[in-house]
Amino acid sequence: MPEVVAFPIRHDWSRSEVEALFALPFTELLHRAACAHRQHFDPSEVQVSTLLSVKTGGCPEDCGYCPQAARYHTGVDATKLMDPAEVVEKARQAKAAGASRFCMGAAWRSPKDRDIPKVAEMIREVKALGLETCATLGMLSGGQARALKDAGLDYYNHNIDTDPEFYGDVIHTRQMHDRFDTLAQVRDAGMKTCCGGIVGMGESRRQRAGLLMTLANLPAHPDSVPINRLVQVEGTPLHGTVELDPFEFVRTVAVARILMPKSMVRLSAGRETMSDELQALCFAAGANSIFHGEKLLTTGNPDTGRDQALFERLGLRPMQVDAVRDDSIDACTATVHAGITEAA
Repeated sequence: MPEVVAFPIRHDWSRSEVEALFALPFTELLHRAACAHRQHFDPSEVQVSTLLSVKTGGCPEDCGYCPQAARYHTGVDATKLMDPAEVVEKARQAKAAGASRFCMGAAWRSPKDRDIPKVAEMIREVKALGLETCATLGMLSGGQARALKDAGLDYYNHNIDTDPEFYGDVIHTRQMHDRFDTLAQVRDAGMKTCCGGIVGMGESRRQRAGLLMTLANLPAHPDSVPINRLVQVEGTPLHGTVELDPFEFVRTVAVARILMPKSMVRLSAGRETMSDELQALCFAAGANSIFHGEKLLTTGNPDTGRDQALFERLGLRPMQVDAVRDDSIDACTATVHAGITEAA
């Protein structure tokens, strides 16, 4: 029997170690991920967020998965930044439906300084409703990050998307170091980071391991780690990509939980086409956050009624913002390194 120890918080994972976790027998991997989950969270609680596109389309980037890129013909029309009063009303509706965090997304490469006061007004008003606030606006300068923090922004989302060695196959208008720079500005401003990636874009398992290794080896683990399954949109370069095996998606969730045991691991894009059984496996693998509502920016998402029914079937409940986490070590927690050695 392996020695019972805590799952460590590490920032020095090697690719071979992460690949070895992916290679574990499926049931063993899920067991380890579930133990890591219980070390820091109540496994019957799921944090619920709502995402609203406050400025849609017209983005100058060329991200191969994104229907909001101006250069692709996807039927997404560009819009102006929403009025703060309209955003606040959407936030009220989200809170009434059970969300504890409200995320505002704008399709910018980076916001202009003139846009920040209006976004800051949205943040202040949403925060006043008693919701956690999150924004994803593209690349930020240090001054912009501080202004958003001063307005009350809790989280900033800026995904790295994929493994650095695969990044250039998907995106050409922005470099990986640009993403790291924005994450550093967010951390320096004192905000929490929401940072994950997309799987199913044609990457290999090695590259999925590289994505999670890169996230886990950041100076601080992201507070939230969105795991997106590619939503294929006609007109984007990645439309027609071979779909990722569902069990491989669950493995990705489980490895993310083991590498970043204190982070929220969120089922994000792609949930609309996931069966209830697949989502249940993801929760068993350590996912403890979802986006709630009919849309994720421009793509579909399960409606709140379906989510509520699934929670009831699985005995899950929405996590409260002020919930106290039990950081005690569960007796089932086993050493990560034992399995890595066996699988290597």
